[in-house]
Amino acid sequence: MQEQERFDRCLRLVLKHEGGYSDHPADPGGATNQGVTQATYDAFRRSQALPKRSVRHITEQEVHGIYRRSYWLAADCDELPAGVDYMVFDLAVNSGVSRAKKFLQEAVGVKDDGVIGPMTRAAIAKTPALTIVTRMSERREAFYRSLKTFRVFGKGWMRRLDEVTAQAREWARC
Repeated sequence: MQEQERFDRCLRLVLKHEGGYSDHPADPGGATNQGVTQATYDAFRRSQALPKRSVRHITEQEVHGIYRRSYWLAADCDELPAGVDYMVFDLAVNSGVSRAKKFLQEAVGVKDDGVIGPMTRAAIAKTPALTIVTRMSERREAFYRSLKTFRVFGKGWMRRLDEVTAQAREWARC
């Protein structure tokens, strides 16, 4: 499967979890639409020399561009095996690119510095994709449970994690 096709199928699934506009008072990310925070949207619009506007008005094309550049490519998902790409991408969207890269590095047993360099790539190549997905899922659950907002958002995070893990495992087996 081509990299663009992998991105498209992963994005479809991520967007199912992200939903529409939200500005929950307990969410430290603030206002979001389709998972894109106002701050991320502002940065994207600045990079395109466009005026600032509410994330409520984000377009499908902008969503696609932001996810591709700011999450998929930024987290090196284009270079990851099937299944692992989805696990890392969804985590990057949900909890940040740096954390996603570090959890990936932990899963393959290298220093978690957030840089996907030659040592990390070699470790990824040596570790079965299914093992990486399982380790990342376990680490992700522990992280969510450690957050102060788990009581508010935990049920949704765990449902999302279960769904992402199941799909990522299926793709990792192929």
